[in-house]
Amino acid sequence: HAFADMARALGIKLKRTRPFRPQTNGKAERFIRTLQQEWAYSRPFHSNQQRLKELPRFINYYNHRRPHGGIDGAVPVSRL
Repeated sequence: HAFADMARALGIKLKRTRPFRPQTNGKAERFIRTLQQEWAYSRPFHSNQQRLKELPRFINYYNHRRPHGGIDGAVPVSRL
């Protein structure tokens, strides 16, 4: 329960969604779609290991440089 404890300490309320209902979890579903389109399947990788090596770089780009339509073109880190 370390994750729940940390969330509580940070004042974050955890919220569960209904299983098999992607409509109730739209933000996570959209993030997964973005990962697939812009990272996982954006170009050919020689191996899954190579793809995974690129993930931290993509996450940094996603959070610090990529404009997001849902927050008026801002980057996520600007919302912290």
